[in-house]
Amino acid sequence: MSRLIFILKGYPRLSETFIAQEIRALEERGFAIDIVSLRFPTDKHVHPVHREIAAKPRYLPEYLYQEPWRVLRSWVKAHFRPGYWRAFKQWIKDLLRDPTPNRARRFGQACVMVAELPNDATRLHAHFIHTPASATYYAHLITGLRWSCSAHAKDIWTSPDWDKREKLATLDWLVTCTRDGYEHLREIAAPADRDKINLIYHGLDFERFPEPPLHRRDLKGPLHILSVGRAVPKKGYADLLQALALLPKECDWRFHHIGGGPLLENLKSLAETLQIAEYITWQGSAPQETVLEAYRAADIFVLASCIAEDGDRDGLPNVLMEAQSQKLAVVATNLPGIAELVVPGETGLLVPPEAPENLSGALVRLMRDPALRLQLAEAGYQRVRSAFALERGIDDLERRFRADG
Repeated sequence: MSRLIFILKGYPRLSETFIAQEIRALEERGFAIDIVSLRFPTDKHVHPVHREIAAKPRYLPEYLYQEPWRVLRSWVKAHFRPGYWRAFKQWIKDLLRDPTPNRARRFGQACVMVAELPNDATRLHAHFIHTPASATYYAHLITGLRWSCSAHAKDIWTSPDWDKREKLATLDWLVTCTRDGYEHLREIAAPADRDKINLIYHGLDFERFPEPPLHRRDLKGPLHILSVGRAVPKKGYADLLQALALLPKECDWRFHHIGGGPLLENLKSLAETLQIAEYITWQGSAPQETVLEAYRAADIFVLASCIAEDGDRDGLPNVLMEAQSQKLAVVATNLPGIAELVVPGETGLLVPPEAPENLSGALVRLMRDPALRLQLAEAGYQRVRSAFALERGIDDLERRFRADG
């Protein structure tokens, strides 16, 4: 039986449920999959889907100096492969344009990957077109194995165009999950490679996010505002805290945040400075079961995504689909990927990024209008169920992988 090799930046990761649910769904359709991870996991929890995946991850040396003998043995094996010198020359060319430690270690990781590939491997598939795809690209050149890629958000917008263009020239096909990313990749690709690029929404597994139980949220007491996401610049949590601080005094609210991230302590300090800390619960990272409970207990979901200074941005955040699957009214920013999911005024409210006043106004509007909350929640639920089901994307991926024979 043929075997697919999925190359990931890190595994398992709480923030990459869409990858885990894809792997599990493909396993259920009979594919044999190996997972190769460039980094060790850092999250304290895992989602239920991670425990259901049969594939056991194999970790490449995160830093080459940590496993010198493994790297050396692998390099010797890779050195005798017919495509080694082609890969080496490509890596030198890339290193001269991108002289970073990150680029330097990708070739060593590729050699380890190649040396340890199972004999029945038929395809390499990278998730993210930046660092995982770099190691995969070099492994492809060394081995001649076919390769493909799933591109998402940060990887598209923070990678140099030359890097993406040259990878597109050698892979068989690429899928991406937003029209914004799809159009950008087609724009920078060579004309001969544009048809390799395909738009596939990753969708949601509704068996894990079934219709919420019928109940009427208690309209007494504070309204509960929820956000789920890592505390990183592109999530715009500083803007969200500013917006919460602008809420009128008569509004009774509580804000709950789920997620880890490097900016978490800074955000807690900002909440203290804004004198709203007493209204906020910082829950930290949590598994999917806990997140589902939080959706069902909340009144409003908010995501204040923006474009970070390095170009990083959200694509189509899974958490917005998850919130809508639980009949939550959502407020978000009108980044292109988000606007592909949320229809302004019909299935949610969209405001400009980095505009706390507008965000605060949208929250006030929902807080004061329970009927609007219910209307948006129901419409969002219907749209995400009809247009963003996991099965659509998996059907397409299954067809592509089965074409390998």
